[in-house]
Amino acid sequence: MNKNTFVLGMLCSISMLSFAQQQADSTKVEQLDEVVITDSKFNLKRENSGKVITKITQKELQHLQGKTVAEIINATAGIEINGTKSNAGQNLSYFIRGGRNRQVLVLIDGIAVTDASQIANDYDLRLLNADQIESIEILKGASSTLYGSGAATAVINIKLKEASKNKVSANFKSVLGTNQSVNDDNYAIEDFKNSVSVNGTLNNFNYLVSFGNQYTNGLSAISNGTESDAFNAINGNLKLGYQFSNAFKLTIYGSFDKYKAEFDDAFSGIDTDDLSTSKQYRVGVSPEYTYKNGSITLNAAYNTIKRDINSSYPTQFNADSYVADVFNRYNFNDKFYTVIGVNAQENKMESFSIPFGSTDFEQSINPETAQFTIIDPYANAVYVSDFGLNVNVGARLNNHSEYGSHVVYSVNPSFKKETNFGYLKGLASYSTAYITPSLYQLFEPTYGNADLKPEENSTIEVGAELNIKDKATVSVVYFTRDEKNFIDFVDLGGFVFQYNNVDESFTASGIEFTANYKFTKSLVLNANATYTKVEDDLSLRIPELKANARLDYQLCDKTFMSVSYQFNDDRTDAVYNSTTFMNDEITMRSYSLLDFYVSHKIAKNKVTLFANVTNLLNEEYVELFGYSTKGRNINVGFNLSL
Repeated sequence: MNKNTFVLGMLCSISMLSFAQQQADSTKVEQLDEVVITDSKFNLKRENSGKVITKITQKELQHLQGKTVAEIINATAGIEINGTKSNAGQNLSYFIRGGRNRQVLVLIDGIAVTDASQIANDYDLRLLNADQIESIEILKGASSTLYGSGAATAVINIKLKEASKNKVSANFKSVLGTNQSVNDDNYAIEDFKNSVSVNGTLNNFNYLVSFGNQYTNGLSAISNGTESDAFNAINGNLKLGYQFSNAFKLTIYGSFDKYKAEFDDAFSGIDTDDLSTSKQYRVGVSPEYTYKNGSITLNAAYNTIKRDINSSYPTQFNADSYVADVFNRYNFNDKFYTVIGVNAQENKMESFSIPFGSTDFEQSINPETAQFTIIDPYANAVYVSDFGLNVNVGARLNNHSEYGSHVVYSVNPSFKKETNFGYLKGLASYSTAYITPSLYQLFEPTYGNADLKPEENSTIEVGAELNIKDKATVSVVYFTRDEKNFIDFVDLGGFVFQYNNVDESFTASGIEFTANYKFTKSLVLNANATYTKVEDDLSLRIPELKANARLDYQLCDKTFMSVSYQFNDDRTDAVYNSTTFMNDEITMRSYSLLDFYVSHKIAKNKVTLFANVTNLLNEEYVELFGYSTKGRNINVGFNLSL
């Protein structure tokens, strides 16, 4: 698939619109009262935000049933999550604005979640169940001022569902589907997803209990494999809240997430019986005290993760993280908002491996050594004028037990001009970020380097947003990002490797375009396109051009359907050559995918029946060299709400 095919596909999508007939108004474009929170920790109108934030609402999530969290996020502007189109257990790589996993920070209900045992200290989205999510906000750009280490290219803020206002409510969902490659055509049922939730409010007390599971089989991890590799996940979530008074409320929660992923030896390209197991347990507390014009909030959580890798090189990892973020929000006069807070973290990890010639596990990384603490005071202020000027500024002092203090800051002015048709907004920002070395990079006995410095990022953004009332929202943003002290896995000679800071700096730049256009009261187009230019040393698996389009059509009050299109440009990958003992660079050709979704409500809207067809044209392509890729697949399901 080449760029000409991409353009042709987009033109065909646009031409389809002329045949649509106007129906009853049931699908809304973004309204001026839409609020975002991730860029300021305040509920601000989108029009007053100096960032272009992608918000995936519960209504949109209801139209994406059957998809995983990673698949949903992968359709937003500027994001490429590699692994979403492969075997269900495939490791995920987050490529945002030319960055990598370690530059993306995931929040759950505003609290940073990481895996201290991972090389990149990143969070595995495979652990989350999409049915437990209320909404997702994605803030791109350097955001360490509000969120600390790792928030260099994006912050993904995932808000879990809250209890309903009824005394008892329940939701049941079940999905059955296929899981096959392009060359398979038996359409066997190999994908099973189920979830149940019971929640409600009794006077001042509210509760939510949910459980979900997924079992997926039928597809080998490697492209030339003949033996399928299964993925099995279970999730549980408990949230309890109590409103002591109008001024004080308390929420406590706990969750567990587990998965088992079978995989193959991709290095040798042969089927193996390897198995990766990951278990996560989280508990937390979130009290909030509200006073006149302000509030004080504490978000505190403990997170433990255990990972076992059963392969030719068996390893075990344990990681513990403690996070506490206390902040005071104060609204002076609906024009000037401030946040002052302190964030504290403690991370530790240990690992075990079987030394050569031995049959028993031995500790390779000691948690008494492999640990660090972070204490960050920070402040942020937002000014919203009555003549169109909006300013968002902030600063943070990071105090790290391994490398000392580090200052980051951000300046984000914007100007909104009201018009008789809506508004026109111009925005700009300059922000800095840092990425602390992971515990693995610091303390792994063979490859670790305790002298590593934190990576530093700075991002410049310039853009504009046009809103036409009840019709459209269109935005364009140019970004350029500089990286310093880049941490790489360096060949020191003589087959000796170590993590080191690279002296040279790197630059990534690009343009992001998003549009939401309402052709009729029931026909809405959501589209985005991203051009990313990355220096060759960092360009592996990153498409230069990526585009998404989704056409939503509300046929009637009870029936909804959509057609989704995605284009991924050529990408490069590195493949080890056993003859030269070097990596060969290869090109993976561009591809286009077309998906179809339909849902219908019955039983007084209590039951929603839905179906998905992905890769409708059964296009053959490569997402990750040497690994399987999904062909045309179908899933059907129902969602019962009581």
